[in-house]
Amino acid sequence: MRCLIWGAGAIGGTMGAYLARAGHDVTMVDTVAEHVAAIARDGIRITGPIEEFSVRVPAFTPEHLAGTWDTIILATKAQHTETAVRALAPHLAASGCVISAQNGLNELAIAAVVGAERTVGAFVNFGADYLEPGVIHYGGHGAVVVGETDGSVTPRATAIRDAWRDFDPRAIVTPNIWGFLWGKEAYGAMLFATALTNESIADALAMPAYRPLYIALAREINAVAAARGVTSEGFDGFDPKAYLPSAAPGAAEQSLDALVAHNRKSAKSHSGIWRDLAVRKRRTEVDAQLGIVVTLGAEAGVPAPITARLVQLIHEIEDATRAQSVENLALLAAETIGTASA
Repeated sequence: MRCLIWGAGAIGGTMGAYLARAGHDVTMVDTVAEHVAAIARDGIRITGPIEEFSVRVPAFTPEHLAGTWDTIILATKAQHTETAVRALAPHLAASGCVISAQNGLNELAIAAVVGAERTVGAFVNFGADYLEPGVIHYGGHGAVVVGETDGSVTPRATAIRDAWRDFDPRAIVTPNIWGFLWGKEAYGAMLFATALTNESIADALAMPAYRPLYIALAREINAVAAARGVTSEGFDGFDPKAYLPSAAPGAAEQSLDALVAHNRKSAKSHSGIWRDLAVRKRRTEVDAQLGIVVTLGAEAGVPAPITARLVQLIHEIEDATRAQSVENLALLAAETIGTASA
């Protein structure tokens, strides 16, 4: 596969390094000049418990890129999607496609710029972090899924899946990519909730006092998905059906136990959300990931008050008016589901 990766951070850098090492023709673009310079000079280096290797990859900042590609993998932060798509559009061949290897429902924004026929959905759930210019930490395997946004199974989606198996042999193609993306929205809401604290993902999800809150979040987002005609899909221990009001007693708790077990196997103990808040001191993807759920819910007549309050709390941490603490989980639970902390 000849591909352009737009955004060479945790997701794009990891996937691009593996694809390049396997012999695919990979070019990387990033807006961070120091990162681009390090990749161009020394190659991109993958570190962590899975593998340690470096690979040479052509890398450019957007203003120095020339040429067109049939396949562009978009791997920027969700809040930068529209800006990135407008910047990459001149480099997209007329018959080419943009694949969203991001968090959120960004296929909607991509299609609004380049057209639905040139938009391919993807779902990735592996653990990775940008450490420093030219260096990415790959901490744990996760689901890798490709799918057309109209639900068809096409030769191009299958070809992308086949190429991506050089990154993860378990990669699949699906007729229900929106189901995976909305499933990740529900799980992602839980991750945002854990980032209200300084606890690891596994430790926060394991706390019995806040499991009713995680369950309520998942149910709220599942309700918005259902109102849009989407059946959420499960992955990596997350089973959306377990959070339905009609689920068997204890099913949600069993799913949370599976999520705890999955996250304990990863060397990435905290989410990228937590890292943005606690380490990099920058804005998170909360509006692009969860704010859009509140908006879509309102449009469908399905309120999402827990999600909306979670968005507010994350913004308060971003603005340095609130510290990360377990007490934030207690506040969110008490305000939205009437549960006091234990």
